[in-house]
Amino acid sequence: MRVALFEALSRNGHEVAVAENGQMALEMIGRTPPDLVVTDIKMPGMDGLELLRQIKALRPELPVVIMTGFATVDTAVEAMKQGAFDYLLKPFPVEVIEETVARVFALGRRLGQPAARVGGPPKTGETQPLEKPIIGQNPKLLQLMARARSVASSKATVLILGESGTGKEVFARFIHQESDRRNGPFVALNCAALPEGLLESELFGHEKGAFTGAIVTKKGKFELADTGTLLLDEIGEIPLHLQAKLLRVLQEEEVDRLGGRAPFKIDVHVLATTNRDLEQAVKEGTFRQDLYYRLNVIPLKLPPLRERREDVGALVDFFIRKYAAQYGKPVKSPSAAVWARFADYDWPGNVREMENLIERAMLLSQGRELELWDFWDDVEPPAMIEPVAAVVAPASGHSAVAAANTSAALEIGAQTLREVERQMILQALQANDNNRTHAAEILGISVRTLRNKLHEYRSQGMID
Repeated sequence: MRVALFEALSRNGHEVAVAENGQMALEMIGRTPPDLVVTDIKMPGMDGLELLRQIKALRPELPVVIMTGFATVDTAVEAMKQGAFDYLLKPFPVEVIEETVARVFALGRRLGQPAARVGGPPKTGETQPLEKPIIGQNPKLLQLMARARSVASSKATVLILGESGTGKEVFARFIHQESDRRNGPFVALNCAALPEGLLESELFGHEKGAFTGAIVTKKGKFELADTGTLLLDEIGEIPLHLQAKLLRVLQEEEVDRLGGRAPFKIDVHVLATTNRDLEQAVKEGTFRQDLYYRLNVIPLKLPPLRERREDVGALVDFFIRKYAAQYGKPVKSPSAAVWARFADYDWPGNVREMENLIERAMLLSQGRELELWDFWDDVEPPAMIEPVAAVVAPASGHSAVAAANTSAALEIGAQTLREVERQMILQALQANDNNRTHAAEILGISVRTLRNKLHEYRSQGMID
């Protein structure tokens, strides 16, 4: 079914990536946000409804089409409640999915951020804009950019290394933009996004009739990238039996389509990225040593975000402005508590994690500033403090706290609600010998909320 959908939608000019399960789909969405997701319900591990929920939590505006051969009223209702764009019953003719995809795009329900180009060349003379510029002044990053510029116009293979989310594809696009091939095509292929049966055809192309289902001749990515740049993303995921053919293409600079009569010359600058340790993969026998040496001509290892903390402020500002413009939101600054957490945070997901967090915060924020709870689910927003008259507890000490809170509430004057809230919390703790459970009970909030508020006050220097 995946292969059939891939072929049908690709014939209509769409750029399609396929996933074998829900977790793989989420990882692909995190790396390269698509414009539409089509998913089955019955899948191993995560089912389609759970995938829908997680997609909507990450990207609320991303349209999702659900298809199933086991339809029930309950699943249909649940899918629509969770925000599915459409619900299709299998089997269906290919025209149904084609019409559904056309309706999605006709209604303009796109995120506004174009998916990464994996298709044909730009118009003649067109210079592709750098959609995601490299932000930062970290000395190591600047050194890598200088090295990238120096080799951009060569044909030396560049291997871009780094942890997931460090911006390897962004760096590849920078190299293309800095080269004398900038007016040629930039073609990217995620080698981990396709099953083995499709990867060979995507890389090298095929002739009509080369295999069952090959009803038309198709150019491969090497051919589409001719006179331009080809990015082989996640190069470490290419299966061994294709690595030999890839090595030959890199060495001979010629491609032979599946079912083709003779190879033909190509002129392509090849870039590759991976977050795997290819040297270790060579030792384990999962990656060819000769291919590794052929790819590793110019290695560029990108630093993780935790090693370039001086760039955090500039990146935060860039992403805030980006998503403010994209979603029509006002530009907001992070609160002091957010900056404090950013300073201590190790950013395991690197720049991609930061971008996703800021996109989420810009969509969810209701206040003047971006607060901790806008970014992270483990931080609860402050609970609305109930009127003191409603605070009733059996212990005698609790009624004394209520009286103290009443006095504070009557003397608000020019104080902000935030300061009154802080005073009430501190008074409740003092009256209960710093017992957080009793203080939270008096205030009508959870212990977790109380703990988060105290953490916020400490980070802002409001308490010791």
